[in-house]
Amino acid sequence: MLYQRSSKLFAEAEKVIPGGVNSPVRAFKSVGGTPIFVKEAKGAYLYDEDGNRLIDYINSWGPMILGHAYAPVVEAVIEKAKLGTSFGMPTEIETKIAELAVSMVPNIDKIRFVNSGTEACMSAIRLARGYTDREKIIKFKGCYHGHSDSFLISAGSGAVTFGSPNSPGVTAGTAKDTLLANYNDLANVESILKANEGEVAAIIVEPVAGNMGCVPPQKGFLEGLRALCNTYGALLIFDEVMTGFRLSKGGAQELFGVNADIVTFGKVIGGGLPVGAFAARKEIMDYLAPVGPVYQAGTLSGNPLAMAAGLTMLQEINKDAELFNRLEEKTAYLEKGMRKVLTDNNVPFTINRVGSMISVFFDEREVVDFETAGFGNNDTFKKFFHGLLAEGVYIAPSSYETWFITDALTYEDLDYTINAVNKIFS
Repeated sequence: MLYQRSSKLFAEAEKVIPGGVNSPVRAFKSVGGTPIFVKEAKGAYLYDEDGNRLIDYINSWGPMILGHAYAPVVEAVIEKAKLGTSFGMPTEIETKIAELAVSMVPNIDKIRFVNSGTEACMSAIRLARGYTDREKIIKFKGCYHGHSDSFLISAGSGAVTFGSPNSPGVTAGTAKDTLLANYNDLANVESILKANEGEVAAIIVEPVAGNMGCVPPQKGFLEGLRALCNTYGALLIFDEVMTGFRLSKGGAQELFGVNADIVTFGKVIGGGLPVGAFAARKEIMDYLAPVGPVYQAGTLSGNPLAMAAGLTMLQEINKDAELFNRLEEKTAYLEKGMRKVLTDNNVPFTINRVGSMISVFFDEREVVDFETAGFGNNDTFKKFFHGLLAEGVYIAPSSYETWFITDALTYEDLDYTINAVNKIFS
């Protein structure tokens, strides 16, 4: 494939945008080469500026669960835009999407809309701290909750080691209140809670990790976190920016049967527009201003275009009783096909999958946390990525990102992808 126009556009972008991109993973740094500039998308396909068609397995990093340019969502946005794009005042549609979201998701009474997953997680942490009157939080290595200062933390070994900033601009004062634990390691979490008893406001976790590749919770892990939070008086926050309305109508809480105290959303809930949200039971949410003392605000929060897209997307999901079965079946079909061709070609690999989230790691060892996710052979991944790209298949340009399957994919698309994998390694 030729990428002459994409290359030219990237060179122009580098002059006026840091790194030529507005989100770092788009820059292809971990795989090499020049990023692809997209001109348009429809259904399961991207069309780039050079006229190439690509089967899309990232789907805007998750939101396009029904496919790109999904007609009901597009029409809803167009009709709403004709009435005005933003007012800074309450609108009826905000209540409608809130009522629908609350009806679909277990264990929440109220929800507040923001503009991104980062905002949602940042606000959830502030709310948890205000509600518990505690300052520290526990997060997990490899779980990404946006680029708020509290979350850009790495850690040394040992349960009582405070986090240290791993991005310039994050202060040591902020870092000391973030404690890092190992994903899928309950003993590690309990040791941190014991060492900081009475000080931890919340544990925040991706119930299915998606930013170290797809890493499922091991049996009992989420249940164990729930029990530990009950014991130590901390709130349990599920970051469902990825999993919300994707793994089931009620997200990971419904899928795994574990209730969180606060849940954050993004991606699917916006139907492709910039939307985030956080939700909880009434007694927690009523700690927010203007009812309670915890301040949170946003000029464009709940803007009518985003709400129109999100409401239509949730309505479409809510009425389609077979959607999640179809997504499960398609993703399982892709997994089975890739397993066969990788095995037949003697390629060391592990595939992790939960519902319509899936990742390929090029190492035979089980991937259960950030450390084991790093065992994969990155040189093999680069070959895999660029090989698929040459065949017209687009996956995330990083081995630490999950793929997101869309219902718009056909079994012909899946067969083509499986054959492309076979072609690369044979």
